[in-house]
Amino acid sequence: MTNSTKIALITGAARRIGNVIATRLHKEGFHIILHYHHSETEALNLQKKLHANRPDSVGLIRQDLLADKAAQTIIDYVVQQHGQLDVLVNNASIFYKSPLEIEKEPHANDLFICNVLAPYQLSLCARPLLRQSKGVIINITDIHGSKALKNYSLYCQSKAALIMQTKSLAKEFAPDIRVNAVAPGAIDWPEGENALSAQQKQNIVHKTPLQQHGDAEYIAQAVISLIENPFITGQNLAVDGGRSIA
Repeated sequence: MTNSTKIALITGAARRIGNVIATRLHKEGFHIILHYHHSETEALNLQKKLHANRPDSVGLIRQDLLADKAAQTIIDYVVQQHGQLDVLVNNASIFYKSPLEIEKEPHANDLFICNVLAPYQLSLCARPLLRQSKGVIINITDIHGSKALKNYSLYCQSKAALIMQTKSLAKEFAPDIRVNAVAPGAIDWPEGENALSAQQKQNIVHKTPLQQHGDAEYIAQAVISLIENPFITGQNLAVDGGRSIA
């Protein structure tokens, strides 16, 4: 590893959008530090796939972002392995419905820790490394941080906070570090208890001005664009087929 090799840390990078961002940054020549929590099999599979193209270019770190001092643990790993960081992508996120009853909100604290506090602490802990490299922070927000989504009030609030965090840290960290965000629209459909019916998916696409479902590659393209453009900071770029203006 040489200082000419750029280092990118992506949280929640084993699956879905994070996986695609990691793959695209790797293709652009970055050495990837792939953070994951539960998705160990997927993380190992992605590492193996990327190593087939470029050996020893992907490091793995397993860490629960809800744990005490999680951010410092992750950044300490970066320092020990590389002593350098050029890009931090805060992608990891929790997505829960809001029952709108106080006694039925068991996940509220976890949601805000993962979606707001963890990116903030990672950004602060990474600041010395990013200052040295004139680096970039990219937060993955959501169009529903600006456009309310029924049944997901707390989630929307957490993403709204992350949008403001992006703008606030862009001011705090300037001129050495740029901080931007990408807000996906309908990209990867929700899973598990949040899964949508075929009709619900069709309704969403119908309400999207470009009349199509998105692809995680579009998010990765936006991340690359924000990394490469040296005159953008404090922005939250919607990649949503126009849904946020519909």
